Amino acid sequence: MNGGMSIEQAQANMRHAYYGGATGIAISGLVWLIAAGTAFLAPAFAVVALFIGGMFIHPGAMMLSKWLGRPGTHEKGNPLAQLAVESTVWLLLAIGVAFLASMQRAEWFFIAMMLTIAGRYFTFATLYGIRLYWACGATLAVGAFALAGLNAPTTTITLTGGLVEMVFAAVVFAHERKWGHS
Repeated sequence: MNGGMSIEQAQANMRHAYYGGATGIAISGLVWLIAAGTAFLAPAFAVVALFIGGMFIHPGAMMLSKWLGRPGTHEKGNPLAQLAVESTVWLLLAIGVAFLASMQRAEWFFIAMMLTIAGRYFTFATLYGIRLYWACGATLAVGAFALAGLNAPTTTITLTGGLVEMVFAAVVFAHERKWGHS
């Protein structure tokens, strides 16, 4: 591997730096819940809430990781850093698809974002070496398709996304407390 780090060492470094990714899931879940509150009060601004809030997920996760005693940054030369960047680029490109979908129906923005984030969590299984991310991604994807099929309103979609992420944040936090190495 690049920089002499094995995949297992790179994953361990990512898990340690970002609390297994739990801090990012928690901040993302919080952003979805803020979007749900916004959708309840002013549905037209829910997209803005999720979009702007999304810009604060990584910095918020870094700060929360540091607050919890972790570095909040991975080691320089970690070969998995490239995967993190690539999945972020894919996420940013998918936001454009979500905006296009919202031109047909506003709710489709949130469905598209749930599916995009679900796909990103599948890469996190490799990034962190934690299989729980497959379950998180699958839960979000199944939820997105079910909500689309039910023609769910924006508040329900955003609330579901937030609650799913908060549950998985708690599960990954518990996993890291039990199995993680500080």
